[in-house]
Amino acid sequence: MVNSLAQTLEFFVTITLELVILFIGISFLVGLMLEYVPPEKIRKAMGGDGPLGNIVGAAFGSITPFCSCSTIPLTMGFLNAGAPFGATMSFLIASPLLNPIIVGMIVAFMGWQVALLYGVTAFILAVFSGWLWSKLGLAKEVKRVRVTGGHEEEDDGSPKYKKAWRFAFSTFKGMFVYLLIGVSIGAAIYGLLPDSVIVSVAGPGNPFSVPVAAVIGVPLYIRAETIIPIGVALIDKGMGMGTVIALLIGGAGASIPEVTMLAGIFKRKLVIAFLATIMFVAILTGYLTDMIV
Repeated sequence: MVNSLAQTLEFFVTITLELVILFIGISFLVGLMLEYVPPEKIRKAMGGDGPLGNIVGAAFGSITPFCSCSTIPLTMGFLNAGAPFGATMSFLIASPLLNPIIVGMIVAFMGWQVALLYGVTAFILAVFSGWLWSKLGLAKEVKRVRVTGGHEEEDDGSPKYKKAWRFAFSTFKGMFVYLLIGVSIGAAIYGLLPDSVIVSVAGPGNPFSVPVAAVIGVPLYIRAETIIPIGVALIDKGMGMGTVIALLIGGAGASIPEVTMLAGIFKRKLVIAFLATIMFVAILTGYLTDMIV
């Protein structure tokens, strides 16, 4: 089924408004954090530059109920506060994948065994990936994205909440174009790509259905509350459990709006490393699910 032009435009407007409100709101909270919490405390809380920092970063990501796009302002805030690169990257990977909403819905719709396998695999790979990226020197692939607000800004006597709002809007201003591009692409795919195509290329009988589903999940993802019911419907149509898990991880971990916004703060090598990591997590977890469950 191909959606009508009106449905496509409704998708574009709705998702754009939701992401704008969400992004500014999260950025404001990050701005308040930067105003009230000294950078030294943030760096200490993230556990330093060693493996412990990666574990802390992934653990913090796993308890934050944020979608992929919500992690961007937090990631920028951590980097601006001087948090270790590796720990911040572990957070960036874990936060959308281990969103408590996603994990809870997997338990409800797919069972605790699938949820446990999903959670353990995603957490371990988030920790390892953040550590590996740091060891590979990918910290230099972060663009110099500095925004106003926080302890580094000279105190002009303004109330802290006003500085936090300036931080939020400055952050949003730099990312809006990337957000708009991502939503536009997602809306076009949402409106023009028939459901039958997705099932035909990632359905049962296709030995490559897991990697194909991981890739398809990127443009298909809207939000956790919709992607999991879609996955359940696809299982009812005969799609394998592992294929649906790969679809979920591919979309939840690397939605088009998130990737386009990441391109605003990461150089090409780091964006490629991010995408490759998410795809690897999706494919590995999908195949493991099919073997174990």
